[in-house]
Amino acid sequence: MNAIAEEFAPQDVGAIFLYTNEAHPGEHYPHLTSMRQKFEHARALRDIYGVSRPILVDALSGDCHLAYGSMPNMTWIFNSAGAPVYKSDWTDALSVRNAIAYFVDVAGRRREGQRLAPFRVERLDYRTQDREKFYEALERNGPKAVKEFRSAFG
Repeated sequence: MNAIAEEFAPQDVGAIFLYTNEAHPGEHYPHLTSMRQKFEHARALRDIYGVSRPILVDALSGDCHLAYGSMPNMTWIFNSAGAPVYKSDWTDALSVRNAIAYFVDVAGRRREGQRLAPFRVERLDYRTQDREKFYEALERNGPKAVKEFRSAFG
């Protein structure tokens, strides 16, 4: 996602990361109980995954996360007026890049004077599942996270 943010920055596309909570808390990254702890976890996420976009930290109560769907890895794209134009219940770089490229093109077509009328689209996208990478992340959170995930999902 960092590469996508850098690719579209020259077209005035901004990108942020909203840190909400630990999807799979464990001994190393437990359930969040304070804003201090939440900021520490957000900094660790930045450092471990190399997130170069600005990271906003949600309230401890998760108000923003709740307002925008509560899924663990969502992506939203808003237009310059602040209206949502894309919502995905899972972040997939190919899907996000495709959507941003489309909306940048729409802005260019409008600048050229084309009259455009919006319409809704619903589609099913697919993402690559990397189980090994997923379990590495679970293990980073701690044995409790791995155990709870395996007991819940096999």
